[in-house]
Amino acid sequence: MITMRLQLIAGVLAAALSSAALAQDETQREIERYRQLLAEGNPADLWEARGEQLWKAKRGPKNASLEQCDLGLGPGVVKGAFAQLPRYFSDTDRVQDLESRIVSCVVGMQGFKPEDAMKNPFSTPDRPSDMEALASYVAAASKGMKLDAPLRHPKEIEAFRIGEQLFYRRAGPHDFACVSCHGERGKRIRRQDLPQLTDPKDAQRIFTSWPAYRVSQGTVRTMQHRLYDCYWQMRHPQLGFVSEASIGLMVYMAKYANGGIVNAPGLKR
Repeated sequence: MITMRLQLIAGVLAAALSSAALAQDETQREIERYRQLLAEGNPADLWEARGEQLWKAKRGPKNASLEQCDLGLGPGVVKGAFAQLPRYFSDTDRVQDLESRIVSCVVGMQGFKPEDAMKNPFSTPDRPSDMEALASYVAAASKGMKLDAPLRHPKEIEAFRIGEQLFYRRAGPHDFACVSCHGERGKRIRRQDLPQLTDPKDAQRIFTSWPAYRVSQGTVRTMQHRLYDCYWQMRHPQLGFVSEASIGLMVYMAKYANGGIVNAPGLKR
């Protein structure tokens, strides 16, 4: 009798799990369909156009444009530059991502103070961010190219080690780390699948699509904002804009994402 009951319970559980798996697959298909519909018209194009205007406009105390900014491929070369970031720059003697490099050019070429160049890096409902527009413009110039962020210079390797430590470092009231959500397959928050960022397949798909227009927020967001928001959700101390920690995490992710095709500005829910 007990054996029959156990078999019955096992059958019911198996049927329930099978139904749940089918429902999950159907939900995922609908999410992918939703993404495909959204991709037919990306509002990030508007940010890209505004970013180009800002890039070419003469501004600041020096009344200069950013057209001769060196993003790593030489002064004035925008095409393909994003696909080779983050990287070490000898003039600043540090590893920089896209936004920190833009800050350096805004300060050095246009004469803005560093605190003014880094002011308002993220949009709010009543205040658009110039940084998000500039990042969209530069990123779009690498669309379709393979990500090839270098990891050769000693400071690039050091940044990778910092990012690796931070990725696995648990902290905060929930004892969370980046690896808590992004260290293995099959995890999700509500209906959102969580990519495994140490798997090249997932890392290439995710890392290369930021900056991205976020439908839920009505604006373009960058990887700097994505990391800032993740730290907030983990209840960690605030991650500073273009901080050494944020750039270290990007170098760490870029190592796994190298070889992926740049598809930024992307489109997210």
